[in-house]
Amino acid sequence: MNSHLLPKVRLRAMEPEDLDMLYHIENDTQLWHVGSTNVPYSRYTLHDFIAHSSNDIYADRQVRLIVEDGQGNALGLVDLMNYDPRHNRAEVGIVIMQPARHQGYGRAAMEALHHYASSILHLHQLYAIVAATGVDTRSLFCNIGYHETAVMPDWLFDGHEYLDAVMLQKIL
Repeated sequence: MNSHLLPKVRLRAMEPEDLDMLYHIENDTQLWHVGSTNVPYSRYTLHDFIAHSSNDIYADRQVRLIVEDGQGNALGLVDLMNYDPRHNRAEVGIVIMQPARHQGYGRAAMEALHHYASSILHLHQLYAIVAATGVDTRSLFCNIGYHETAVMPDWLFDGHEYLDAVMLQKIL
């Protein structure tokens, strides 16, 4: 899909109104094996996170942005985490909610994130760690210029078995 054919998206700070979507994403056990979460989060904990997040990558070493479509509907989120100011790099994560998947929103959100990371934050590199079995996610990253640079055996545990992970990197 060409960049000019992508749907319109906007990245914005989290708002209290995003609590239900965040609660759904953070408590989706199908996503736990791709991150470090392995316990459910309460609405109170997530509300507190939204309320107290400075949304400043320099202070928090992470920033979480909501992905909206052209009509202002929240579709998911993108994260920059594990920010390393010395080496000007950060890990990236993305979750697009099920009804909006496979429509170009993930790619559009990642392109907006790349622009923000390079033009505003002046990052040199982004990377993602993805389950080797995550074909759709790996395809998204490879299609937007990430390169698979390492395979990490038994890196992720899904509660039943260990899964290999792939590191993908993009120089901005």
